[in-house]
Amino acid sequence: MRWALVKVCLAVTTMVVVAFAVPLGLVIKEMARDRAFSNAEREAAALAPALSITTDRGKLERVVASAGSDSGMAVHIPAVDGTAAVDIGRQRAADRDIGTVRRLGRASTTEVPGGSTLLQPVALSSGAIAVVEVFVPDSDVGKGVGTAWGVLAAVGVALVLGSVAVADRLGVRMVQPAQRLVEGAHDLGEGKLGARVPEDGPNELRLAAVAFNSMADQVVQLLANERELAADLSHRLRTPLTVLRLNAASLGEGPAADQTRAAVEQLEREVDTIIRTARDAKPQTAAAGPGAGCDAAEVVRERMAFWSALAEDEGRKWRVAGVERPVRIPVARADLAAALDALLGNVFRHTAEGTAFAVDVHNGEDAVIVLVSDAGPGIPDPEAAMARGRGSGSDGSTGLGLDIVRRLAESTGGDVRIGSSVLGGTEVRLWIQLAGREPVRRGHRGAVRRRRRPAVH
Repeated sequence: MRWALVKVCLAVTTMVVVAFAVPLGLVIKEMARDRAFSNAEREAAALAPALSITTDRGKLERVVASAGSDSGMAVHIPAVDGTAAVDIGRQRAADRDIGTVRRLGRASTTEVPGGSTLLQPVALSSGAIAVVEVFVPDSDVGKGVGTAWGVLAAVGVALVLGSVAVADRLGVRMVQPAQRLVEGAHDLGEGKLGARVPEDGPNELRLAAVAFNSMADQVVQLLANERELAADLSHRLRTPLTVLRLNAASLGEGPAADQTRAAVEQLEREVDTIIRTARDAKPQTAAAGPGAGCDAAEVVRERMAFWSALAEDEGRKWRVAGVERPVRIPVARADLAAALDALLGNVFRHTAEGTAFAVDVHNGEDAVIVLVSDAGPGIPDPEAAMARGRGSGSDGSTGLGLDIVRRLAESTGGDVRIGSSVLGGTEVRLWIQLAGREPVRRGHRGAVRRRRRPAVH
């Protein structure tokens, strides 16, 4: 917008300057020509009194010399009553032109090499017509024209530059509020709920800023209401969780009882986390900084230790690979644990008892891939399953599990893919982009270092 306004003002001012400067320059040139010939007419008129008194050559030469124009003035007196014709000075005009002026009795100009001549008729006492010739060089005709044109050009350039400067200032006055509005919308889209726009500038942009600030206030209020609602709903789970914990405490000893009590404790922790997160008025929108994240290998080992007890109860074979060394990722420990629980929970929920599964961690230079595969019947329509993972659950599935995994992957610039595993069932690939690296080609596995998988437990 700013440069468009500058270009428009530049074009308009240039056209105006050209429309006025060119005709004015031509007028100045014509005025200089008229001034030069007016001076020539005055010089010619100065000889008229002398010619009316005498035609003596010596006297006329002295008159011409006293006028200081002996090199540019000539006098042509015709022969009268037996006297010879007299020509004083250098003749530049043709005899035909001189004869025409003498016959017509009025002044005339004619072009000659190096300039022009003014032919002025003068009546003598004898009744004959003498012709005074005054030479006007081209330098006199154009005297001062170049300077005048230079002044006009300088004024025109100054006007153009001034209009550009004014247009630029006006453009800044209009563009800056629009830029602030764009920046505010971008910040709000990134989750910076405190983003507001100064309500200044042109009337239209000021109204837009007022509308944006009002919308931002409503968004903050709606999010606050949603957080309170989520916290209240989560808090209602405390009562049945307390009953469940008491019942689990009375189960006695044994693997099943320990597993049940551990699950209840984890559920209580998750509910507490939901309540704290919902009550937090400052959403986490900044990227993870240095030192943030977790060790994916450690989290995988921890969660597999939890799920392995249930796998032994159901007679499932399982294996883990790629967790021998630390694998740092820009993901919070709780988020990765929730995603792994969601994927492993789907394995136990949607495959029969005794179905084997595996968890592999591949550490690449630019990404970390977590593969959860099973030997079940597979997923006939992976695209539909991913659609359910976007919140449109059906067929008894809420879709929240895959949605948790998808949001975790996309928060790092990665993605989630569903395919066929080497075990014959489903393979869910969680691609986590490492912080500070360029996004990799999704679906390309060649950039990831493979590890030899250990034997099945």
